Amino acid sequence: MKLNTQVSGSSATISITGRLETMTAPQLESAIRKILPDTDELTLELAGLEYISSAGLRVLLSAQKAYIKKKGMKLIHARDEVMEVFEVTGFTEILTIE
Repeated sequence: MKLNTQVSGSSATISITGRLETMTAPQLESAIRKILPDTDELTLELAGLEYISSAGLRVLLSAQKAYIKKKGMKLIHARDEVMEVFEVTGFTEILTIE
């Protein structure tokens, strides 16, 4: 998995490429933890995300909980395969997905 983090003022965007699974989820969790104190909004750009496992979903849920106390978090450009996982797990009801 590859992450590209861009911070602009109090907003951050993390672009995720590859597979978000047990072995790579800690990498995303660490990147989010690093920017959390200095940002109020987080956008996760998922156009390059090929696969997400339950470990990846856990990281997204944790980030959602942290950013809901701020201005929020949104996911953008999710592929059909990833959207299907979000739909089956009910994450479409709890995450902002555009």
